[in-house]
Order: sequence, then structure tokens, then C-alpha cells
Amino acid sequence: MAVAARTARPSRPSRAPIAAEPAEAAPPAPPARPPRRRSARVTAPVALGSLTQAGARPGEPCRACGSERVTRLAMTLTDGTPVEFTSCHRCEHRSWLAAGAVLDRASVLNKTRKVG
Repeated sequence: MAVAARTARPSRPSRAPIAAEPAEAAPPAPPARPPRRRSARVTAPVALGSLTQAGARPGEPCRACGSERVTRLAMTLTDGTPVEFTSCHRCEHRSWLAAGAVLDRASVLNKTRKVG
């Protein structure tokens, strides 16, 4: 029996290590936005009262019980309506006044809903 002669494989050239590809540079950051500024609203100065001294609290008494122990806050509702919120310390009665008219709770809630 004849033995087949093995043919020697040609030797492969050694592979050089692959150089790591340079990492891509991070894209430049977008320019910083300037902070949003709210438009300046001009309002008439309001005399600040005191919650602890009855004589320093200007305004009318509670519409429900007549107590002088009330907290009043001027605020603007979401729809832009300026109101005065009043809360009584004695009877917990709350009211909202807009342009001298009393607003009921349902109308206040409707005026404070987010639009959009």
C-alpha cells in the first residue's frame, strides 16, 4: 500500500495585531439655552398685614361667621384671573373673590385647569 505523501501547507504569514480604531469623538454639546424669564408684571403695592396681631390685619371679617381671624391671599389662577382667597380660622369657611364677585368652588376649579 502506498502512503499518500502529505503535502506541507504553506505557512501563513503571522497576523499583526489589529490596531484599535480611534474612538469617534462625542458630538459637540448643543449651545446652552438662556434661562426663561417671565415677563415683568407690574402690580400695585399691597400693605402686608400680620397673622398674629388683629389690628394689623386689614380687610373685612369672615362672610360666614364674622370672625376677624382670617387669612387673605392675593393670587392669579391658571387662566389669568386675579383672585383674593380668604380662609377663616374659626369656621374654616373659604371664599374666592374676583373683581368683587364671589366665585364658587366649581368655577375656581374650572379656571385652574391646565390648558392643552
